Amino acid sequence: MHDFTYRLPQQRTVRTSLPGPRSSALSERREAVVARALSPGLPGFVVDADGGVLVDADGNSFIDFASGIAVTSVGASNKKVAKAVSESVTHFTHTSFMVSPYESYVAVCEKLAELTPGDHPKKSVLLNSGAEAVENAVKIARAHTGKNAVVVFDHGYHGRTNLTMAMTAKNKPYKTGFGPFAAEVYRAPMSYPLRDGLDGETAAARATKMMEQEIGTENLACVVIEPIQGEGGFIEPARGFLPALQAWCQENNVVFVADEIQAGFCRTGRWFACEEEQVVPDLVTMAKGIAGGLPLSAVTGRAEMMDAPVVGGLGGTYGGNPIACDAALAAISEMEEHDLAGRAREMEAIIREILEPLTELDTVAEVRGRGAMVALELVTAEGQPNGALTSEVAAACKQQGILILSCGLDGNVIRLLPSLVISEALLREGLDILATEIRSRS
Repeated sequence: MHDFTYRLPQQRTVRTSLPGPRSSALSERREAVVARALSPGLPGFVVDADGGVLVDADGNSFIDFASGIAVTSVGASNKKVAKAVSESVTHFTHTSFMVSPYESYVAVCEKLAELTPGDHPKKSVLLNSGAEAVENAVKIARAHTGKNAVVVFDHGYHGRTNLTMAMTAKNKPYKTGFGPFAAEVYRAPMSYPLRDGLDGETAAARATKMMEQEIGTENLACVVIEPIQGEGGFIEPARGFLPALQAWCQENNVVFVADEIQAGFCRTGRWFACEEEQVVPDLVTMAKGIAGGLPLSAVTGRAEMMDAPVVGGLGGTYGGNPIACDAALAAISEMEEHDLAGRAREMEAIIREILEPLTELDTVAEVRGRGAMVALELVTAEGQPNGALTSEVAAACKQQGILILSCGLDGNVIRLLPSLVISEALLREGLDILATEIRSRS
């Protein structure tokens, strides 16, 4: 796997106890003024980052298997992105596209029309966050169809705003104590091959029957689904599930929305995960990896659908900020120039080489996912979800200088989201330690 030229040494170094004294002091300051609900996972305050490493205030260098939750795909301090941002701020930091427009917003929309699946006419709206993109996709679908109901899926995650909390499956910590939630949101059964044993078409028939019987197609505006679920456990539906859902939506005047917020922008070895089965969504929601770490999100879709809301019906003060737009153009350029989708496929081969042998253990039920979005589901000897083991493994890796995230409704899935520019040596080192920690507890 080809490596890049990095600004920081690409090595794991633990110099102090974790957290170190400087990070501990910063943590005390955090506890005094930052809301308790914000609880960072890394035992160290980051002062620098590059390639596949995070450096904390005490000089500890961590292997980063989180990349800001799939955000810094081109690296956390990519030179081209940094240059674009630096140049952008010298001209203007903000005007609001709704008030006085600028070219970079249009250029990003042109690029999204080119990159997203399908060759039909497309338009976009740029926003700030993934949740905001999902909310606007629902608004667009309702405006286009004149219908209200929204279908999401078991285990799905779509955000933390009121509507997207209703759309998100997991209660704690995302929903508990925050209701009541938005109405007209319904949950359909997801294809989860490890647990349901169904082929894609059978699982899709189960879901569409529920929609027809419990909601009614005459009431249903859109189906919103992550082609590979993120927070829900990196669940990859059985082949045939997504194409069958899309076909059903077309037949019933229901807008098919692909939530590509975590899986998009080369993460799964393609520009968008739904391309794996040639699925062409009506609307695509995007965020995370789109702008190299700056806050930007988007909805791109069929022009006639995107034009359905009344003039002035879409927007927001900061949506499509000019600095974020310039960062996005630079980040996308890096993905194209270095074929980061191809590099994600190379990373998957290495991840599977090291982790798939773990499935011989009773504690590892499955290695799943695509590209640089791969997970392990951990279970007990009886095959039940093992959240305790998952927490132990993640904590042990952090103490050795590897940042690893968990996910899933049962908290029993270890998810890997390394930067797409991480060095092969660093990737292998982190995976070897992860595998050793799992074997030592199995």
